[in-house]
Amino acid sequence: MAKKEADLKEDIKAVKDRGEAVSMMEPLLISDGSHQRTGLTDLALELAQKSAGFRRSLPESLLASLADLVRSINCYYSNLIEGHDTHPIDIERALKGDYSKDTGKRDLQLEAKAHIAVQQWIDTGALKGRALTAGSLREIHRRFCELLPEELLWIEDPTTKQRIKVIPGELRNRDVKVGNHVAISPPAIPRFLQRFEEVYASLGKTETILAAAAAHHRLVWIHPFLDGNGRVARLISHATMLEAFDTGGVWSIARGLARNVAAYKSQLAACDLPCRNDLDGRGNLSEENLAEFTRFFLTTCIDQVTFMERLMQPDQLRARILLWTEEEIRLNHLPPKSGAILEAVLYRGELPRADAANIVGTGDRQARRVVSALIEQDVLTSESTRAHLRLAFPATLAARWMPGLFPERAA
Repeated sequence: MAKKEADLKEDIKAVKDRGEAVSMMEPLLISDGSHQRTGLTDLALELAQKSAGFRRSLPESLLASLADLVRSINCYYSNLIEGHDTHPIDIERALKGDYSKDTGKRDLQLEAKAHIAVQQWIDTGALKGRALTAGSLREIHRRFCELLPEELLWIEDPTTKQRIKVIPGELRNRDVKVGNHVAISPPAIPRFLQRFEEVYASLGKTETILAAAAAHHRLVWIHPFLDGNGRVARLISHATMLEAFDTGGVWSIARGLARNVAAYKSQLAACDLPCRNDLDGRGNLSEENLAEFTRFFLTTCIDQVTFMERLMQPDQLRARILLWTEEEIRLNHLPPKSGAILEAVLYRGELPRADAANIVGTGDRQARRVVSALIEQDVLTSESTRAHLRLAFPATLAARWMPGLFPERAA
């Protein structure tokens, strides 16, 4: 064991700074002279308007419940991009402490739980004003990896087949190659991250939206960590959008990227390519390809806002929920009058518990029975036994209530 540790230290010492200049990752922004700039600005403004409009259309009481579900969706799709398929229903079970007996599946449930914990931390505003700083990148990586099971902290060197442990929050100390891209040398990472922060952390709102895709690519291009760079980049993109739009966390960029994963990965790879000619910007890397990825990224965001907007149309959502409720009553899974309670919650946004008896039209005891049954089904929730009731969106019912949000789990 001691010999292995000594060999590892020697390997680390052997890693040389190849003297890469930070200009290697220029351009970091789409220049004013780009012929695509105007169209991209229009897309950024359209996204800002659609996102703000969607958030305003939702009652405040639904925001938290929907954000809880979208957190699981974001986690599911971000991990799916990495080849880890943990269905939102299994994620929901993990959040309740219900883990698979299969060790591999349990590890993936714990991975999902770690992702959600980090996103929840982001959603509380923990990174407000500093999402695109080097310190925040490392903090996200540290928080995520500290919660991972031991087995998921090890990666294999594709050449030597040596197993290497990923240290939470620690910048990589060895050279890596991702596809055809040879990442910068480990000693160069701090100066590239410093340049990343100088450019991206102090932009105005419109520029931040325009630069979100560029920051996403340049982060994975730097490849600061041995593993987890894609997840960190997508969490950073989520944090950027959360602050720029005040989204409330009710739509997911990861869902759009995962549903177009081939295009996502090919566009990222294209952004690694060098500048082609004098018409392709003035930096080392292709500005045209970066602009195309920005167009893809913003269009994907708009598609996801539009999709969630359709799902949450009040009349249609109400019809789907009440149809499900009627079926559950007929099957004796819910008591009669359950629909009246849910309809009241949908209409008002929140329901004081004391109002339940009047809505049900029976005594307090029957009203409590109806409310308890809906809570047990995870379709109603509240902060305490006396707090107002609000609607919940359990993953188990998403196929009925919010069709298309994620694939149904195979039997």
